[in-house]
Amino acid sequence: MADPSSYRPRPGDVPDSPGVYRFRDEHRRVIYVGKAKSLRQRLANYFQDLANLHPRTRTMVTTAASVEWTVVSTEVEALQLEYSWIKEYDPRFNVKYRDDKSYPYLAVTMNEQFPRVQVMRGHKKKGVRYFGPYAHAWAIRDTVDLLLRVFPVRTCSAGVFKNAARTGRPCLLGYIDKCSAPCVGRITPEDHRELAEEFCDFMAGRTGTYLRRLEKQMMEAAEEMEYERAARLRDDIGALKKAMEKNAVVLADATDADLIAVAEDELEAAVQIFHVRGGRVRGQRGWVTDKVEDVTTGALVEHALQQLYGEESGDAVPKEVLVPALPEPVEPVQEWLTGRRGANVSLRIPQRGDKKALMETVRRNAQQSLALHKTKRASDLTTRSRALEEIAEALGLDSAPLRIECYDISHLQGDDVVASMVVFEDGLQRKGEYRRFQIKGFAGQDDVRSMHEVISRRFRRYLAEKERTGEWADAAGTGPLGDATGTDPLGGDGPGTDGTLAGPEVITDSLKDDDGRPRKFAYPPQLVVVDGGQPQVAAAQRALDELGIDDIAVCGLAKRLEEVWVPGEDDPVVLPRTSEGLYLLQRVRDEAHRFAITYQRTKRAKRFRAGPLDDVPGLGETRKQALIKHFGSVKKLRSATIEQIQEVPGIGRKTAETIAVALAQAAPAAPAVNTATGEIIEDEEPDTTGGSSGEPVTAGVPDERRGQET
Repeated sequence: MADPSSYRPRPGDVPDSPGVYRFRDEHRRVIYVGKAKSLRQRLANYFQDLANLHPRTRTMVTTAASVEWTVVSTEVEALQLEYSWIKEYDPRFNVKYRDDKSYPYLAVTMNEQFPRVQVMRGHKKKGVRYFGPYAHAWAIRDTVDLLLRVFPVRTCSAGVFKNAARTGRPCLLGYIDKCSAPCVGRITPEDHRELAEEFCDFMAGRTGTYLRRLEKQMMEAAEEMEYERAARLRDDIGALKKAMEKNAVVLADATDADLIAVAEDELEAAVQIFHVRGGRVRGQRGWVTDKVEDVTTGALVEHALQQLYGEESGDAVPKEVLVPALPEPVEPVQEWLTGRRGANVSLRIPQRGDKKALMETVRRNAQQSLALHKTKRASDLTTRSRALEEIAEALGLDSAPLRIECYDISHLQGDDVVASMVVFEDGLQRKGEYRRFQIKGFAGQDDVRSMHEVISRRFRRYLAEKERTGEWADAAGTGPLGDATGTDPLGGDGPGTDGTLAGPEVITDSLKDDDGRPRKFAYPPQLVVVDGGQPQVAAAQRALDELGIDDIAVCGLAKRLEEVWVPGEDDPVVLPRTSEGLYLLQRVRDEAHRFAITYQRTKRAKRFRAGPLDDVPGLGETRKQALIKHFGSVKKLRSATIEQIQEVPGIGRKTAETIAVALAQAAPAAPAVNTATGEIIEDEEPDTTGGSSGEPVTAGVPDERRGQET
């Protein structure tokens, strides 16, 4: 635990101007980001008597090892910079509202030739219109099912769409008139896009126009005695009205507003948001957060506004935002919201009428959300704490292992050998710090040797980081042994890296710490868990001993009897079956196994799809696809001249020569044989740039076509 006075800046060194400050821990990781109208006054509040600080603020300043600041011109700039840094560094002590679940949206993919209506979760994509969020995905599907009678927009996936276009037969929705079937040309792309735009207009609240138009068409059909058409229009009107009833009118005059309410206690706060569009509640969501310091309701509202609108623009930011308390000062926040929208935004507290009544409803939802969260959270915190304490006691650790790393090896009969590293902090997954490795130090199947290689590579990076940043120095004047990993500066394999284990250490400029970005592999765990028994544990411990690391505990969890093995012991540690510590170790081990086998299957599938073009150095996926599209198959490409290959956009003479040489050296695939007739099939080679799944070239080809020359 650090003494805040050891890194307290002199008052004269801190400017009396707006700015953003960052606290860092001993590993130079940013743990807190804040903004201030006056940096000097704000930072002075942190360096007072610890007894006067809020408990969580006290924990933060004693965890930190340094503080730094950046001066800006205005409070609006400080607000923007604070939000950017919180998103970038993910500081552990900041107030961060996290969705208690991933809320589903009704999305219309206007960025496609034939827009599709579907349920979407996660980050918003450019060119997609979103409506919601909704509490449940089934609520979206019910609404869409009603609206497809009037707006028969495409809802099928890309695979279903392509299959229908290929066969010339639409899916079931096309036959029951709930899809206009653009896949088979029943509607032009322009008319289908117009239909999708009308669907979006209706969902955006412009409902009166369509209802009046349908009612007029129904009356005209009845007058012309087209009773079947009139009945169908009557049913369409009923479907639209039923869809509208799902969102009752709560505010008059077609108001567009977001209402935010907060329920809080000394430790936590819950936020509820109602999205009102066209006077109707179109979406609802909620967050719960820990209160790191004694923040006011206005400050919580300010953080919620950053979370809501930090990446939004235009109409996604409503004209009016109603809150229970205003941030202090309110002008920079209002100016920031106006800039996000591109037009004036009203940020205020409702005083009377329907808006105040609706705000009370939102507040009650926030209170219920906080009460429910506390019921779950109390049990969860107690369980996790007990699990970590049981692990520490069983392994004889001085303190609970707050950071646990687990490693697993995966392969298929000695091929595509890979490894995974998963991280748990405070008993919870830290997926952003997962890593994966390719084993290339040797060939064949040897789990023990693979484990030794992976542990060595991971902790070489740790020692290299300590040496580079001055946290560790080699008394002999030489650095740690190398671990060149191709293009991967981590020693572990992200997508596209080779993970070899040879040559001197390569430290690239992408490993930065002065700007606070996480230095991959730079943070040591308190406990290393390996998936395996005594041999794997011994290999992991030997790797640490060779690197001179003696402050990290090692254990292994064997699958057969769920025994916990520790280095140097002939007998395992047996935890009770009801032990929370054993349950946590199982979760960690199973997560590492899942992550490893997923990566191994991905590599295996990629190898099965590999073709002769994959061996051409410097030829990426885009140019491979361009070559196949231009020539039609690898067979025709193999017979092409260098000048013909150069005709493909992006292919120069040197690349064309390399392609020609690689294809000439690669032996063509053995001819397929028709098992029914014994004929040798002279068909085209399949597209091996990513579309093949390893089947023979005859798969899926009708018998009468297999022997034909093409």
